[in-house]
Amino acid sequence: MKTTIIATLLTVITGAVFSQPAADDILKKVEKNISSENRIFESSMIIHGKRTSRTITSRSYSVGDKKAFTEYLSPAREQGTKMLKLEDQLWIYSPSTDRTIQISGHMLRQSVMGSDLSYEDMMDDRKLTDVYTATVTGSEEVDGRKCHVLELKAKVTNVAYFSRKMWIDAERFVPLKEELFAKSGQLLKRTTLSDVKMIQSRWFPMIIVFKDMLKEGEGTEFIITDVKFNQNIPEYIFTKAALKQ
Repeated sequence: MKTTIIATLLTVITGAVFSQPAADDILKKVEKNISSENRIFESSMIIHGKRTSRTITSRSYSVGDKKAFTEYLSPAREQGTKMLKLEDQLWIYSPSTDRTIQISGHMLRQSVMGSDLSYEDMMDDRKLTDVYTATVTGSEEVDGRKCHVLELKAKVTNVAYFSRKMWIDAERFVPLKEELFAKSGQLLKRTTLSDVKMIQSRWFPMIIVFKDMLKEGEGTEFIITDVKFNQNIPEYIFTKAALKQ
């Protein structure tokens, strides 16, 4: 009888191990949804401060994780401000001063227009599998959706967050929640993702809420109002000359 019980338990445990999907397989499915050869999107960024909120709209173009161009459309105070990323370099053009400045070093950790996003957050669009080693730690529900819980640890040095905890929708393979940590283990930022829609044969979250845990305020909502993948984007957009046009 004991042998039968032990054999049964081993069968159950072994089955549970093999039925648990591998972390890299999960992340590759996430990347298939989130990553693309290129994309164009328009968005509204709602920054909730201690007393008031303000909304900034923009249009962005990106090619892989190497090139990105953003033009701010409103309000009038921000209209015409442009950002250009080429590889690991970032330039910002301000129409009020008619100057282009390069953002580098510690300046990349600064807030983008008072939001909960840093320039580092906006620049780093690398695939998670290229940057982190992942482990599946269990499953939980987020907003009624069953999720795989993953813990990620950096395998490269040039990252803003040493480790991350992600809740991945087990059916649609998009992140629904994420916590970002420093090497010390301190929680730096938390994000929630929602309004997941099927767009061009992929699941994609249209609303992301960022909360910098080290600053006051109610966080920053990033609402994507329109997105198109794998478009024909003119090469001249990703030039410094385009910043002043």
